[in-house]
Amino acid sequence: MTAETNTGPMIGQRHLQAFLLFLSIVVNYMAKFNAGVAVVAMTNAENTNPDFPEYDWNEMERSYILSSFFWGYIMTQFLGGWLCRRFGARITMFVSTIGSALLALLPPWCVSWGGWQAYCVIRMSMGLFQGFLFPCIHAHLANWCPVNERNRLGALANTGIDCGTLVAMFASGLLAASSVGWPGIFYVSCGVGVFWCIIWLIFGANTPRESKFISEAELNYIETSINSSRKAEEAEQQDSGPIPVPWKAIWTSAPFWALMIVRCGQSWGYSTLQTEMPAYMNGVLLMDMKSNALYSALPYFTSWMMAFVYLIVADILLTRGVMSITGIRKTVNSIAFFVPAFALIGVSFLDSNQKTLAVVLMCANVGINAGNTIGSTINTIDLSPNHAGILMGIINTAANVVPILTPLLVGIIVKDDHDREQWQIVFIISAVIFFVSNIIYLAFGQMVNQPWNAPDFMDKQRSLNLQEDGNAKALEAKRKESVAGLQSDEPKKMDITEENLSKNES
Repeated sequence: MTAETNTGPMIGQRHLQAFLLFLSIVVNYMAKFNAGVAVVAMTNAENTNPDFPEYDWNEMERSYILSSFFWGYIMTQFLGGWLCRRFGARITMFVSTIGSALLALLPPWCVSWGGWQAYCVIRMSMGLFQGFLFPCIHAHLANWCPVNERNRLGALANTGIDCGTLVAMFASGLLAASSVGWPGIFYVSCGVGVFWCIIWLIFGANTPRESKFISEAELNYIETSINSSRKAEEAEQQDSGPIPVPWKAIWTSAPFWALMIVRCGQSWGYSTLQTEMPAYMNGVLLMDMKSNALYSALPYFTSWMMAFVYLIVADILLTRGVMSITGIRKTVNSIAFFVPAFALIGVSFLDSNQKTLAVVLMCANVGINAGNTIGSTINTIDLSPNHAGILMGIINTAANVVPILTPLLVGIIVKDDHDREQWQIVFIISAVIFFVSNIIYLAFGQMVNQPWNAPDFMDKQRSLNLQEDGNAKALEAKRKESVAGLQSDEPKKMDITEENLSKNES
């Protein structure tokens, strides 16, 4: 008689946690990427509501605004991972989101007297708060996702990236053209952020055991699935403290570097579209703000839908044993990078007479790229569940240096928004980076727990180093004994040699 396998409830608290993570990404991305539409509305009142102030900012000043968020964002990735380990995801994510939401309320009040410089300071401060977010999300997923549901729940949570960008583009454009004007963009971003914080304080929990609403069956299922020896590890951690971070092993790991490079490549191509698409559509395709809002958002709607397609297909392939997790991740990531690389080049050769084709290619570009979530975003948990938050902090820091550079590069290359040839250079650079970064991921990426994930890895390394030191000392001692023995034998050999010579002479 076989033992009954505990699969937990079909819908439970683990799904609610994934949904709350999804919503956290949505509300933070609304505040993060509404600037792409906002700066167009704030500098071109003709296409929005003319009852609100218009600012005469040039392309370089607008590029500074779009880039400034990431000045702060890269500074708190490591801090976010540390805070999550120290205080847990619940309080850290609350602080991250409430800080960003309240700052999102300030531009309508501060830009009138501080200009684009004040807007830059506000966005940089928002970046400082939002830098805590993704290290917490990945650590939270590692605590809540059963092993066989990790791919599914992790991908579901990360579809908030596409949904948040979609809402930021679409809602911001409609609000800017409505009676509330461009200030309404910031009021709504603040409101939804505060609302999420209230829900999170009620239902969020750092671990399944801390949840007030989880059933005993689901608790046992999650804890058993994540690690059958978790209780022993927890007892060990209570005695020795948190698992030490194997910094040297991480920084010398080829799979870790492959993941960092591919995430930087993804960040380059995606951030180019996120921040510059409204300006490109307005300048080259000559779309007004309402059309701009709709068509800027449409690619991200496609991406959001495609994320579920990728998720369902990958789940079927994995559960039926058709492909391994390594095969799935590398195949999906290749589709998500190679196809958009060619689509980006195609878009750059279209003009205002080919708007429909341009929008179709943009939809294909962003939609197919949605596979990067399954392909590489959650690879941190594959490499090391114990250090997922730290890994995400490092990788997110590197990946978010890129969005600082892309708007500035556009500001240098694109001197005239209406010049299609200048935009071609921008899109071709992104296409090449997409292609090369995925080649590196295919060659060196891995989807298995690395040796340095083990809780006792540092202890084993110390023991190994001590053993090697002991062996080295023993060998050195033997060498010295041999040298000393040879030296002591030399007088005897000299005596024998002299005796033989004297006999021969006689």
